[in-house]
Amino acid sequence: MPPSPSAVLALDIGTSSSRSAIHDASGRRLVPTTAQESYSLRTSADGRAELEPEAVRRAVFKIVAATLRQYPASAAPILGIGVSCFWHSMIGLDARGKAITPIYTWADGRCRADAAALRKGGKGTEARRHRRTGCMTRASFWTARLRWLKRTDPGLFRRVARWVSPAEWLQAEWCGGATVSLSMASGTGLLDAKTLRWNAPLLKQCGLTSAHLNPLSDAPGTLAPAVAKRFPRLGKAKWFPALGDGAASNLGSGATAPGVAAINVGTSAALRVVIDGDAKERASKTFSPAPFGLFGYRVDGTRRLVGGAVSNAGNLRAWALRELALPAEAALEKELAKRPLPVPGLVVLPFWVAERAPTWPEDLSSVVLGITQATTGTDLLQTLMEATYQRLALIADSVESVVRKAGTKKGRSLTFIVSGGISHSPAALQRLADVLGRPVRASVEPEASLRGAALFALERLGATPRPSKPGPLIRPRPAAARAHAAVRERQKELETLFQNPTP
Repeated sequence: MPPSPSAVLALDIGTSSSRSAIHDASGRRLVPTTAQESYSLRTSADGRAELEPEAVRRAVFKIVAATLRQYPASAAPILGIGVSCFWHSMIGLDARGKAITPIYTWADGRCRADAAALRKGGKGTEARRHRRTGCMTRASFWTARLRWLKRTDPGLFRRVARWVSPAEWLQAEWCGGATVSLSMASGTGLLDAKTLRWNAPLLKQCGLTSAHLNPLSDAPGTLAPAVAKRFPRLGKAKWFPALGDGAASNLGSGATAPGVAAINVGTSAALRVVIDGDAKERASKTFSPAPFGLFGYRVDGTRRLVGGAVSNAGNLRAWALRELALPAEAALEKELAKRPLPVPGLVVLPFWVAERAPTWPEDLSSVVLGITQATTGTDLLQTLMEATYQRLALIADSVESVVRKAGTKKGRSLTFIVSGGISHSPAALQRLADVLGRPVRASVEPEASLRGAALFALERLGATPRPSKPGPLIRPRPAAARAHAAVRERQKELETLFQNPTP
């Protein structure tokens, strides 16, 4: 076993900014070394959501320099570089390794028609592909985007010698070569979830071979001489291929133990659980990486990440605060804390933005049922937030069944570690617990993905990082949980009605 490292550099490459910081061998972030650099997402009415590769490259070099400037010269050596990168992103490189496309992000919707075409065989077609890859056939994933690019710009498509994530592109420059981790590969829609190899039939459908993708490996690389010369303090550091940001977030928040899942609530929201030691499951003929509608990605070769993401969360609250006549923030928080039960009669399908898990009703717009002249802005805000939590509760039901099937949790229900803005609101955390009907804890890690990248590197360098300790347990109130469960049934009935209207 290699000696325990004294420190690692962590990088978190995101859609709007990149961050970096030094973490010691216990996994503690050295706060003064934290650096961040933002860049702009290019969007347009046709669904474009892309980044300029050079802007991301410059940002990473800049934050690493800033972090190292704040790390004392007398401090212990940095022996590893751990990386988190936003899932589903892709860049096309030419034969010399030069980026010849933008960074297409998960949010780019220009290939929605191509995703729909790939689903034309019906739910059975999508279900079969999902069972092979753990990914839905939607615009977020590489399969649809590659089809779109081949259809709309065949010349550019032919010029691309290799498709990579932003983290792989950076690793190639920093190390003189790159591999793709199982974690990042699992978010493309091209990795076989059973064999953990590139799926040849899917590659062929996309007009690719395995030569168009980096080799699969979680093994670290060493820095190229030019980079080591530029950053001498990283000369002994090993670069570990990037984790997907969701996997890194689970590691960083401490949501890795049996029976513990992570919930992140930001503009959108996600719920994820780590399934450890799934080799026996994958050997089964009936193996499925996740229930249909959820994702089944990888942390690494031994750990699977199962969960789902919803598109409507903090964006609904922002809309309500902007458009409704609501009290000031402090008064609003106080008023909501007095309301343990749902607003009678109000039911919302919270689909302001095309929704994702667990049912992917992309063509169904939002529905608000039960408004009367007595309904207040606060009533509507409360119901909107609860409607989002109801979607997470549906995902939790499916995730819990996966955990029980894997044999990693028996008896009691899952506990959730919650991060994002609501982790600072006792009233919101209690409401979430009530809607889920399950206990929650607030994460104490403000940079979970960054810390997760550091922990991944530390583990592989032989260190034993200190576990994260979340906040106190918040249990659901029984009467409130029963009331919210009844609303959830009404929400499901309403969605079914609008998806299958009577002629």
